[in-house]
Amino acid sequence: MLTVPAAMTIDEAFEAFLAEQRKRLSPKTLRNYEDVVSLLRSSLNGYAYQSLDSLEEKRWRKAFDAGDEEEFTRLFGPEKIIENLDEFLGYFMVRKVMAGQELLRAAGTVTKKLASWLHEQGYISEDERADAVERGGDAARELPRADRLGELLHDEMAKTPPFDPEDVPGQDWVEDFLAIERIEPGALWFEGGIGPVRVSKKASDLAHVGWGVNVVLARLRGEWRIVELGFVYP
Repeated sequence: MLTVPAAMTIDEAFEAFLAEQRKRLSPKTLRNYEDVVSLLRSSLNGYAYQSLDSLEEKRWRKAFDAGDEEEFTRLFGPEKIIENLDEFLGYFMVRKVMAGQELLRAAGTVTKKLASWLHEQGYISEDERADAVERGGDAARELPRADRLGELLHDEMAKTPPFDPEDVPGQDWVEDFLAIERIEPGALWFEGGIGPVRVSKKASDLAHVGWGVNVVLARLRGEWRIVELGFVYP
């Protein structure tokens, strides 16, 4: 049975977690931990209200409407962190943060450590800890790979020859958020059988079936080309 710990806000939990890390981490690694916790705090304050029930939302809305845009982490307890990790790792770190490979990898590592710490403090169950650790491990591997894949797809987009979009028939133009459906060396297919889209072998080696891409594709002279590219979501 989960032991009920002393009441603590998310902000207080973050401070306590970082205080423990300061005792064991090198200054460089600690900076990554502090940066990830700061970003997680921003994600919670910006988006986690969507996970609240009606009564909790009223509490949050009252403070937010009074001008406090960082009230979420001062109002709610650390049990709210885990249920919002998917938003942080699957959206916020991909779309809202201009992060390098090291910080993207650290986002997964730090959330794993934070989940274990929250479990040790009695704020989350063993099942919640295990799920969060698995999610953090996946993110540590996949976020840097997806970021690098995005860079390589941008390189392919730069190779698309100039053309007039008005000359492209509707069936040869796709603008959507598409999942990668199939991968072969040097080629990707997107959901709906759209492809092949020729890419470098480095890009196809990085890609995973099921990853999503914001993309505009055009079939030019019988070949699908990347016209515009957004983000790659692992």
